[in-house]
Amino acid sequence: MKRILALLALAAPLAAVPIAFGADSNPDASFYKKAAEGGIFEVEAGSQAQQKGSSQPVKDFGAMMVKDHTAANDKLASIAASKNITLPTSASVGQMAVKTKLDVLSGDTYDKSYILGQIKAHKETAVLFNKEIASGQDADAKAFATATLPTVKQHLKTARKIAADAGYLTKGN
Repeated sequence: MKRILALLALAAPLAAVPIAFGADSNPDASFYKKAAEGGIFEVEAGSQAQQKGSSQPVKDFGAMMVKDHTAANDKLASIAASKNITLPTSASVGQMAVKTKLDVLSGDTYDKSYILGQIKAHKETAVLFNKEIASGQDADAKAFATATLPTVKQHLKTARKIAADAGYLTKGN
């Protein structure tokens, strides 16, 4: 466990590197990248939740993540391909660290960590999509964000309900 925590501590700063160095000054390109990474992570983590979740609501939520995010990923990939935009093929370093942490958890500890992480991830995704809708220049990216945001909000609502029903919520979630 100490080894994993040390790896997470080392990986966390790397997740911020592209932002810190302004790796992409084009906000639409940044949106495509972050949306793709997030979608990949959601499918992988959702698949993991179906296997490792100890409660049926967590397993069902994981299945919903796989289904909904696979569809969104396919739509985003189609839009990107039509514009010759190359999308990432893996989750971000920070997201991979989260998945690694979840790999070693089990039972209620896994369920709690996964669901609280989903609340955080979907809040961040809602912010990303709202930013693209408000200030993006690419009409297709804005349309994707506009069409997908209601699903992201529904995921957030569902994750909060699961967390509330299980007694995981604290102030700020």
